[in-house]
Amino acid sequence: MKFVDEAWIEVLAGAGGNGVVSFRREKYIPFGGPDGGDGGRGGSVHAVADPNINTLIDYRYARKFTARKGENGRGSDQYGAAGDDVLLRVPVGTRIRDAESGDLLFDLTQPGERVCLARGGDGGQGNLHFKTSTNRAPRRATRGWPGEERKLQLELLLLADAGLFGLPNAGKSTLIAALSNARPRIADYPFTTLHPQLGVVRVGPERSFVLADLPGLIEGASEGAGLGHQFLRHLQRTHLLLHIIDVLPFDPGADPPAQARALVRELQRYDPALAAKPRWVVLNKIDMLEAPTARAHLDGLRKRLRLARGTPCFEISARTGEGIRALLYAVMDHIEAGREPLAPEPDVRFQPLGA
Repeated sequence: MKFVDEAWIEVLAGAGGNGVVSFRREKYIPFGGPDGGDGGRGGSVHAVADPNINTLIDYRYARKFTARKGENGRGSDQYGAAGDDVLLRVPVGTRIRDAESGDLLFDLTQPGERVCLARGGDGGQGNLHFKTSTNRAPRRATRGWPGEERKLQLELLLLADAGLFGLPNAGKSTLIAALSNARPRIADYPFTTLHPQLGVVRVGPERSFVLADLPGLIEGASEGAGLGHQFLRHLQRTHLLLHIIDVLPFDPGADPPAQARALVRELQRYDPALAAKPRWVVLNKIDMLEAPTARAHLDGLRKRLRLARGTPCFEISARTGEGIRALLYAVMDHIEAGREPLAPEPDVRFQPLGA
């Protein structure tokens, strides 16, 4: 299925039905009085977060969603039926903005969370509501109210605990494939990954976290180079950034420390809050270094990276698994430390009946 993380839609709620002017007409009842019923409420448009959906592709081509209007009222005190609601299912993590003002309206982060995008109009009142002691035969009814109409932007932000970013071919896809059941495309050419991938990494029986793999970022992405910044939004919900650096790039003229600093500048141009998130450095492909000079090469990289004091730096090989275990447990400990503790369940063993 094609990955789509943005869509623009138009939602139109149904108008309320009209009230009706009617009088009771039965044999032997010459002055039956008003019996015009109210119109039905118009249908509303709702959105619900569905954990079984992971893309907004359903809204790429079908962009207008209209709920049915309410039925008009009828005589004999009969009210019109309400219009059917329209339910739009979106992935968990979808943000809904007003397309014209850009204001954030809803952020669906919990499975099953439901919000009303456009409310249906109320039905009009029939003439039975307007009878008084001095006006026993009112010939007045009101029309139904129109439903709300909105133009909306849907924006999907993946829910992940940690995110991988780095240059193309740094080994991000190989790493997430080695750690989880995610199966991204892996090849020896740049930009193999064209859309984000999610994988669940299990460290123990009850210890796991969600890892996101993003397409490669290159210098000049803010001007549209490569795939640009279009996927960086998926890192905004993460608690930790893992900066993957290729210790031995194929390009002989490449300078990994300079490239790493350039990517950090790209993060800052995109969102300073994203650049301020905890960022750990992961030196990948250490299996490609020759044993006699490997230690000196890695120490030189660490020194030239000029990492801030206390910044973790790991040396791994995604292909052979070397160093991955230490990385996994460190990431898991960091994520667990930042999670809110669950409230303890109340002890009801000794509570008396009726308490």
